[in-house]
Amino acid sequence: MKSDLFQTEHMAQQATVPGMTLQNAKSIKYAVNGDMLARQGAMIAYRGNLQFERKGQGIGGMLKRAVTGEGLPLMSVTGQGEAWFAHEAANCFIVDVEQGDALTINGRNVLCFDSTLSYEIKTVKGSGIAGGGLFNSLFTGSGKLGLICEGNPIVIPVTPQQPVYVDTDAVVGWSAHLQTSLHRSQSIGSMIRGGSGEAVQLMLQGEGFVIVRPSEAKPEKPQQH
Repeated sequence: MKSDLFQTEHMAQQATVPGMTLQNAKSIKYAVNGDMLARQGAMIAYRGNLQFERKGQGIGGMLKRAVTGEGLPLMSVTGQGEAWFAHEAANCFIVDVEQGDALTINGRNVLCFDSTLSYEIKTVKGSGIAGGGLFNSLFTGSGKLGLICEGNPIVIPVTPQQPVYVDTDAVVGWSAHLQTSLHRSQSIGSMIRGGSGEAVQLMLQGEGFVIVRPSEAKPEKPQQH
C-alpha cells in the first residue's frame, strides 16, 4: 500500500530514550518506565503494559475546583510502554523545569508531566474574584512538563520597568515569582457606554516572562468519567 500517509514523519518509531518527546506539533509521546501523570482523557494511543487510573486532587484541590470550576483533572499512568497524548489538536510544547524553577500554569493548558515534578493548585494573588486565572497550578522541582495551546503562544518578557497586562482568558502561565494584581483599563464612562470588552486584566510585575495564547479561552467540555 502506498500513500504520503506512510512517510517517516507520520510513523511512530520505537522510543530510544525514556520520558517525554514531541511526536509532532499536535501530540506528545511518553516512554513510560514507572509512572507519570497526564490530563484525564488525553491519551490517544498506547502500546505495552500500562495502567491508567484517575488521580484525586486532595480535599483542598477538590474544594477549589468545586467552587471555581478551575482545576487540573489528572490520571496516573504506570507500567512499561509508550503512550501518546493530545487534546483537540492543540499545539504541544515541552518545558524542562529545573530545580529552583517555579512555573504557574493554567490547568487547561497542562497535558502531561513527569512524576518528579510537584504541583499544587494555588490562588493567584491579587486576582480577587475575577477571570479564569483565579486558581492556577504551581509546578516546582525537576522534570519535563507538556503543555498545550490553541495556536502558537506568545512569550512576553516582564521587567521591573515594563509590567505586562494580560487577558485572564488568554494567559497560559508565567514565572511564579512575578507579582500579580488586577488592573482596570476601562473607565467607568466607557463601561456605561457599553464598554470595550477589555475591562480588567491581570498585571504582572517583576523579572520573568508570561505566556499568552493567540485567542481567548473557550469553555471547557465536561470531563468524561
